[in-house]
Amino acid sequence: MTSAASVPARGATGRTRVLVVDDEQPLVQIIASYLDRDGFETRTAGDGAEAIALAREWDPAVVVLDLGLPQVDGIEVCRAVRTFSDCYIVMLTARVEEVDKLIGLSVGADDYLTKPFSPRELVARVRAMLRRPRHHTTYGSPAPQVSVFGSMSIDVSGREVHVEGVAVDLTRTEFDVLAALAARPHMVFSRAQIVEAVWGAGWVGDEHLVDVHIGHLRRKLGQPSSPAVFIRTVRGVGYRIGPGR
Repeated sequence: MTSAASVPARGATGRTRVLVVDDEQPLVQIIASYLDRDGFETRTAGDGAEAIALAREWDPAVVVLDLGLPQVDGIEVCRAVRTFSDCYIVMLTARVEEVDKLIGLSVGADDYLTKPFSPRELVARVRAMLRRPRHHTTYGSPAPQVSVFGSMSIDVSGREVHVEGVAVDLTRTEFDVLAALAARPHMVFSRAQIVEAVWGAGWVGDEHLVDVHIGHLRRKLGQPSSPAVFIRTVRGVGYRIGPGR
């Protein structure tokens, strides 16, 4: 969802809300305690149906979501939450297969961690996401308020993207990746440079996360047969946005 730059959801205490979803209760309590000590307001859920209901009712800024939930799994929860919320979603998975990570991100997750992981690292990831600017200034050059690339227009301040006049629904991270590329349309960005622009210089994780979000952007922008129309791959270097006018 890109219609507005939203303020992180906060509870009555003024603390940023984080929903922790996992069926392993000891792990849930550890994660929640670390988040609580770091100043967040947390709630927990042990299954997918409860998680969806809480996310709709409580409106968290971040959802920490286990992939392997019983009954309604993390993929379905992520897909459902994305129909009504643009909160950040961090996917947790005990499975090392790359396909699980890619599927999770393809339905709107912003980041992932593979179990076992350090609770401190998870808190640091959450902090890093919440620090991300909603209006991009990349490498010292402010992006125009509206950028046009062929039939695609990007309204940075309004966080809206249109292709041939039709609005495209992007997650926060997808929009941020696109806005970073649009800020310097003649520059080829390496994965590391995109990570720095979107996730921040202190982010630690797999840079191939960028490839997943680029692929999802291309699909949503409606160019599956010739995806380089809007986002071009420069072999051996990285990505750049297509020619503008």
